Amino acid sequence: MKTFAPKKDSYSEAWYIVDAEGKTLGRIASKVAAVLRGKNLTTFAPYADPRNFVVVINANKIKLTGKKWRDKKYIHHTGWPGHLREISATDLMKKKPTKMIEEAIYGMLPHNRLGSALRRHLKIYVGKEHPHTAQQPQPLKLN
Repeated sequence: MKTFAPKKDSYSEAWYIVDAEGKTLGRIASKVAAVLRGKNLTTFAPYADPRNFVVVINANKIKLTGKKWRDKKYIHHTGWPGHLREISATDLMKKKPTKMIEEAIYGMLPHNRLGSALRRHLKIYVGKEHPHTAQQPQPLKLN
């Protein structure tokens, strides 16, 4: 008996769409990260790019539980001494509505070349309109 090792040709491109309106941030992020990684496929391999693309719409209507809108902080460093910046979830949503979903999903992807390639397969939009209708994305069930 031989172990099946998927090659690049064994995956076909698949497009999925997720409506984030009224959905919890972490639950959407974990499901989308698993689909980008290819864990929903029977031919999953940890080293392979499954060529799954995910389009997230209504990113500005995401839901956070508890006091996270006020208490959750997003931190980054500018590279200069003493320039540690932080912004609350409420302010980040006003400034860049797609950034919260990006950060949540990117944190669940591998931090290597494969993760960088998978980042390019995620498309996030604020409204219902998106330019990927020609790819005929399939709705992704979150429950």
